[in-house]
Amino acid sequence: MTESRDPPTGCAMFGIYSGMFRRRRSASMTSLHRINGTSPAASDAETEAAAAPPAQANQAHRKPAVTHDSSLVRRQSALPVPAQNGAGARAAPPANERARPVAKAANGLGGARTAAEPASEYTGMAAELDKMILDHQRVKGTTQLVRATSGNMMLHRNLGNLNAGAGGASARSSVERGAKMANERKAPNGYAFSGMGNIVKEAKPAGGDICRALSHRTDPERLKEMGNEEYRQGHYTEAVALYDQAIMMDARRPAYWSNKAAALAALGRLIEAVGDCKEAVRIDPSYERAHHRLGGLYLRLGEPDRAIYHFKQSSKESTGADVCRAQSVKNRIAKSSDARSLKNWITVLQEAQAAVSDGADCAPQVLALQAEALLRLQRHDEADAVFSGAGAPKFGVDESTKFFGTFGHAYVLIVRAQVDMAAGRFDDAVATAQTACQLDPSNREVTNVQRRAKAAAAARLRGNDLFKAAKFAEACHAYGEGLDREPGNAVLLCNRAACHAKLGRHEKAVEDCSAALAVRPSYSKARLRRADCNVKLERWEASLRDYQVLIQELPENEDVKKALSEVEAKLKSQRNGEVARPQH
Repeated sequence: MTESRDPPTGCAMFGIYSGMFRRRRSASMTSLHRINGTSPAASDAETEAAAAPPAQANQAHRKPAVTHDSSLVRRQSALPVPAQNGAGARAAPPANERARPVAKAANGLGGARTAAEPASEYTGMAAELDKMILDHQRVKGTTQLVRATSGNMMLHRNLGNLNAGAGGASARSSVERGAKMANERKAPNGYAFSGMGNIVKEAKPAGGDICRALSHRTDPERLKEMGNEEYRQGHYTEAVALYDQAIMMDARRPAYWSNKAAALAALGRLIEAVGDCKEAVRIDPSYERAHHRLGGLYLRLGEPDRAIYHFKQSSKESTGADVCRAQSVKNRIAKSSDARSLKNWITVLQEAQAAVSDGADCAPQVLALQAEALLRLQRHDEADAVFSGAGAPKFGVDESTKFFGTFGHAYVLIVRAQVDMAAGRFDDAVATAQTACQLDPSNREVTNVQRRAKAAAAARLRGNDLFKAAKFAEACHAYGEGLDREPGNAVLLCNRAACHAKLGRHEKAVEDCSAALAVRPSYSKARLRRADCNVKLERWEASLRDYQVLIQELPENEDVKKALSEVEAKLKSQRNGEVARPQH
């Protein structure tokens, strides 16, 4: 008859791991004594006899001692040790091992352990895990061993779970979630502690807090409520993390997906929010709140037809005004596109701005129409603010291409490339134009923008090199070639003005600076250069006006303050001279 062998139980595995750590520590101490030239037993006995009087030995026998090594903390384990049997329980150590005296001889650190004290268990992560199990037992009011797995040896951000099993059932909670929630809000730098296997050191042990947190992390509804509270307080990142945990535990609840979409939308991650809302609708097609939220997201992203569909699916949540706003956005986008084909840039700008006001505030195509119209109307600063403002959407190329389509996103990219050129970001303009050309290589407009961006960037680079070499006439010609490909570029105009000034052609320098300021009124470098050239031409009043604007834009600039004082003195002297001059 063949005897069947059952696989080792959790307790047996825990005993195996504990024995491995204990044997490793014992081996390391034996090696240390061998290096010092003494045997472990002799060294322990000599140190114990010299350092521990009888009274201390009795006291140490009653109270487990905790000694501090240079890097590890050794702790007397209080776990009950069942006898080894056929079920795979942990075996008690031999009598000679339990009675062996242990002394702290390494590194000459003070404090010896008594002869009556049992050998220390294990150290490091295993000891920390032991402490957390004890805390868990203390909270639960049970002495049952917690089943340990090979995956939960990492205390924070662990790969496995601490499962408090009762009759084979295991909890879904993990030490990671307990540590995360205990540390995330109290991190001194505002960020949650993270990292696979990192041990977070705190002023006080966190094992009890983590284990107490485990008792209610298994309830996804509790996590959802906590996420709702974080959302109400404006902590949207924390809310997303909590909703994610609830979804991991129960992905069949549409409310979890919908609530996470709301938090993502508050963070500006609208395309991700659309995906979560669509999942909520897929789980429950009759979930009207998710339909309404999805309609609002589509409206903000400039997809009015989809918005109207979902608004109509949520009759209780939506109102007639929602459908009317979506219809208005649709009409205004169509009018703006038609006006663009006619190069009626004023109408393009008006309709695009109205669409943004009606709700399409994060629609890349609508913002691109607005920015392109501002560029054509020579309002470069405003065009730059459309894409770089605080409320401008920041979507990745891949997600935008997938969501809006290849051609639609290519148009957005070529407008962005032109805005970058106008702002003097030539390298960014070339990279963006190349991406647009990859998405839509057959589009002649995209190809033309890419060609212009490369030519302007090359002209600027060549002019800069010539200017550094003090070849001002050649540099002036190079900047002019760039302006032939990109007329009205403020950076190229200002650079050419610098060449004119070096050549003594201050009148031409003033003209180029004025042309640059016409398209970019906030271009301080061009205004400063024009003010300096007007000083050379003794145009004190014109120079004074520029310096007065500069002192508002650059209040801490000492050179501007000094130049302003000198110009004011010159102007005052000139006026006094005119008054003193005899009149005929």
